[in-house]
Amino acid sequence: MRPGVFFPAAGFIVAFVVLAMALPGASFTWITAAQDAVVDSLGWYYVAVVSAFVVFALWTVVGRSGEVKLGPDDAEPEFGLGSWFAMLFGAGMGIGLVFWGVAEPLHHFAGIPNRSPEMLQGGDAAGVAEGALVQTLVHWGLHPWAIYAVVGLAVAYTVHRRGRPVSLRWALESLLGERRVRGALGDVIDVTAVVGTVFGVATSLGLGVSQIAAGLEALDLVRDPGLAGKVLIIGLITLLAIVSVATGLHRGIRLLSRLNLGLAGALLVFVAVTGPSLFLLREGVQLVGVYAQDLVRISLNTSALSGERGVEWQSWWTVFYWGWWIAWAPFVGVFIARISRGRSVREFVAGVLLVPSAVTLVWFTVFGGSALWHQLRREGAQFHGGLIGDDGSVSQAGALYELLESLPWATVAVGLAVVLVALFFVTSSDSGSLVADMLASGGRADPPVWSRVFWSLLEGAVAVALLTVGGETGLTALRYAAVIIALPFSVVMIAMCVAMVRSLRAERRLQLRIQRGLQREELTARVWQNLAEEGVVHPDTGPGDDPGDSPDTGGGPENGSGNSPPGAGL
Repeated sequence: MRPGVFFPAAGFIVAFVVLAMALPGASFTWITAAQDAVVDSLGWYYVAVVSAFVVFALWTVVGRSGEVKLGPDDAEPEFGLGSWFAMLFGAGMGIGLVFWGVAEPLHHFAGIPNRSPEMLQGGDAAGVAEGALVQTLVHWGLHPWAIYAVVGLAVAYTVHRRGRPVSLRWALESLLGERRVRGALGDVIDVTAVVGTVFGVATSLGLGVSQIAAGLEALDLVRDPGLAGKVLIIGLITLLAIVSVATGLHRGIRLLSRLNLGLAGALLVFVAVTGPSLFLLREGVQLVGVYAQDLVRISLNTSALSGERGVEWQSWWTVFYWGWWIAWAPFVGVFIARISRGRSVREFVAGVLLVPSAVTLVWFTVFGGSALWHQLRREGAQFHGGLIGDDGSVSQAGALYELLESLPWATVAVGLAVVLVALFFVTSSDSGSLVADMLASGGRADPPVWSRVFWSLLEGAVAVALLTVGGETGLTALRYAAVIIALPFSVVMIAMCVAMVRSLRAERRLQLRIQRGLQREELTARVWQNLAEEGVVHPDTGPGDDPGDSPDTGGGPENGSGNSPPGAGL
């Protein structure tokens, strides 16, 4: 282990849990006040900086340095495209898509701040539904994956191209210098990353048990599992994650990720085929155009003219999401960097940014579009009788199962969804444990099994402790804490962008020097070949010899002769 990272990170996490257990009310008040201050004062900053990360990621795709290899020039990818994509997608947000695929579009349809209930009554329900889907795609499409791509590219370049340990600190070496990176400042960067990783995964475990419990209730397997049942679910997920992370990246994590992707694809196809298929095909094509048309406007929307209601909505949705993705960026970025050796910069960023965004669009088109189709069809322009309650409320944990129960073979579909949710939580937990362990062990790519198990247990223990003591309040406090941690790490990400620009430009300059040198050598060889045809003998060769095969010794620049043409000594 690296003591300067391991003990401060573990100590901070344990201290937070103890404080939350001892003073749950006061802790929640303090953290909520800090989160409100961040949102009220710096919500605009989150919106601006995340949009800038999207621009940076696109620049790396279309820029001239896209062919730079993340590793030696002759390196081959460590994993095939299927396994690579499955692992980065499962670690990045697979569980989030399952949880919010139905619920978030319905939430936006019921309460997006830039429209009033009169719009629904006036017959503009279809337009509001379209806006709800576009808003959801902004939260889950290019922007979060651009955040992951920034951190992942910086770490992958540092680790695979420059041979540094698997650690965030070394991504800033070109700015801070080797001495500072190795010292206390580097430890602080990695401690922040470990804490954010554990908080993010623990919160997902705590919030995800509600969806698993709702699925078990929908299957009539349990009735109100209560606190004991939720703790048992967290324990089972943690146990599976320990087994997965202990077997290693090439076995447990890779195989589970591929299984997750297969199950998700099966559920997606089932809903698309048994649901309103023709509507989904039309909506998918239309949504691409609306998303592309409104992307810039919605990306920079801060609800400035919506008053307190707009600020509240931003704090719950856009600003929260941007902080949440940034808090998860160390975990996901380091993980996808670890599995991306041998890929070019362009292939890495395009794979991380564009492919998952396209899959996300298809996912929300099928699940969110189906939910909104049912909602509009059942209720007309009112909330009554649909997937949204009479008061405009949406069941976050149960919305997916409510949609599936309206389709044929509902029991099979709900069972598949419960298994999928559980496995996605396992892959998030084992990937998070591996990343936290790599950072806490000084950047070792394959840390020891005991420390992997330790971080898996710690994540589960944090979720259980806060769920036991504070219930939903404790988990909300942990979520707010992750958003607060994102603020200083966003500055680290900006520094990573600057460092990557400098590094890629240096690579480009080196490539140009090598290319120009080769061109000069080729031009020189052609000149002497022409001269040889005219009877001029190269000073380093004899009559009939090929100037390109000249020996290393002779009358060239190395033994004092000045007869070589310009550029021959390069």
